Amino acid sequence: MDHVFVMTYGRSGSTLLMGILNSIPGWLLRGENRHAMRHLYEFHRSGLAEKARVDPARASEPTHPWFGIESFPEEASLAHIRALAEATLLRPEPDTRVTGYKEIRWYDDDLPDYVAFLRQVFPGARFVLNTRNLEDVAASNYWTHKDDPLGQVQRIEATMLAAAEGLGDSVHRVHYDDYVADPGSLVGLFDWLGEDFDEQRVREVMATPHSRRGKHRD
Repeated sequence: MDHVFVMTYGRSGSTLLMGILNSIPGWLLRGENRHAMRHLYEFHRSGLAEKARVDPARASEPTHPWFGIESFPEEASLAHIRALAEATLLRPEPDTRVTGYKEIRWYDDDLPDYVAFLRQVFPGARFVLNTRNLEDVAASNYWTHKDDPLGQVQRIEATMLAAAEGLGDSVHRVHYDDYVADPGSLVGLFDWLGEDFDEQRVREVMATPHSRRGKHRD
């Protein structure tokens, strides 16, 4: 299977974009998981950091307080993290060709390292970076109760764009305001994904309400 992840922030239209991508035969992108993969990233990073810190010869002795960490198996860790993520977060179905998820929490200072980790876990992973007019985002109920909402979304978008600079052809950017006004603007995305663009199918998805109304949502 191939893996695609949607990078964005809250109230960017990402649920609609997820629906559009899931309309492609064989696609199954899941919704947000509150950055659950970051916990596995911290686990993996801790193992590697402590392995690099100790003296291998001394740590291999059962009398050493960090006994055994010198043999932390990087490849096994990545393989098991992938298996865990696919069995719990992604749960592909028998006909799934492409899986992944969309997430709105791509704002950590170490984002480039985290994205590099995802590409290790899911070789060949690609990223769709979804943006929206930031004034409209900041004016939504999701953001207005926060301190300096416009400043926050500006910083988050800048962090994502900076991380995307190191992804080369593995990232493609789309803009909510563009594809809502003209679904045909997504042709480039579908070409990049290697999928046929069916504008009627996309319009049908866009005619269906996505996300939900409620507290902190517009």
